[in-house]
Amino acid sequence: MLVDAFDFVLPPERIALRPAEPRESARLLCIMPNDMTPFIDSQIGSLPTLLRAGDCLVVNDTKVLPARLNGTRRRGHAVAGIEATLHKREDSSRWRAFVRPAKKLNLGEEVNFQREKDDYSLLAKVEEKAEGGEILFLFSLSGEALDAAIRQVGIMPLPPYIAAKRVEDARDEHDYQTMFADRTGAVAAPTAGLHFTPNLLNSLKSAGVLTARVTLHVGAGTFLPVKVDDTTDHRMHAEWGEITESTAKMLNATRARGGRIVAVGTTSLRLLESAIGEDGVFRAWSGDTSIFITPGYRFKAVNLLLTNFHLPRSTLFMLVSAFSGLDTMQKAYKHAIDTGYRFYSYGDACLLHRAV
Repeated sequence: MLVDAFDFVLPPERIALRPAEPRESARLLCIMPNDMTPFIDSQIGSLPTLLRAGDCLVVNDTKVLPARLNGTRRRGHAVAGIEATLHKREDSSRWRAFVRPAKKLNLGEEVNFQREKDDYSLLAKVEEKAEGGEILFLFSLSGEALDAAIRQVGIMPLPPYIAAKRVEDARDEHDYQTMFADRTGAVAAPTAGLHFTPNLLNSLKSAGVLTARVTLHVGAGTFLPVKVDDTTDHRMHAEWGEITESTAKMLNATRARGGRIVAVGTTSLRLLESAIGEDGVFRAWSGDTSIFITPGYRFKAVNLLLTNFHLPRSTLFMLVSAFSGLDTMQKAYKHAIDTGYRFYSYGDACLLHRAV
């Protein structure tokens, strides 16, 4: 499909720069599968009344690293400033990163990453260079020691549409992490999960709604613009994910009882659709996924999707258009813009029913 089909105009003032307080007060647009009542305006706090007993929420328990690193490269007396955003761990000591300016780095050169006004530093060697400013770094540390060092020198990688409007601060270290965050490896938050609090989770449990956890380490590639004219020419960056045996059993039992699978975020949905078998059965699964979902895709795993409002011409808006229909989503986004919904990572949410 032509990428132009997924375009829309978003007024800049609709971009949320902070999350709603309290989290449950964020608005929720329910997008229904019929023409009689296509949209219902609600709130996140009403989610227990919008789902059914026996439904299963699937949340992403990835934890965001402060993955934006600033450093220097030296060649004799020549010094160049380097900004790197980590996006995919390759092993215990190697990360792929998007670098600016990548042309300042040659194979084998070393970058010294430091946080401003901090003597602590982290060294990384350039092992590979690829298109689009992507570089493979070999760090001087590995495993937990490397994670600790990244936390020491790194900055929380706010999405570009927020970072362009304000600087990150101490609040973001809490705000840009979901309550489910447990397994370190993401460089962007699974933002639908940001709406949840212990109180909301308890209310959902009291209503008979189950919760299952999966892991998908979200990469910075989620923010990359689609630069091609046709969706068939776009290449997705791979992200690592895992579904455990116990989670697979819970999901299969939910479906067997007639419950619905409710993906919290496009990250959970992409992982579930990557892992489910052609027979419609969930099994334990681990590995990279680069699944790219556009209209025409046949969903096998997910019945409902809770997600934030996405960028125009983005792979995420393509995904929700595949889930509920392009015409429906264009109308839904127009309704959201006209009625003051807040967009993107810190914004409001929508609850999508899958198109029949």
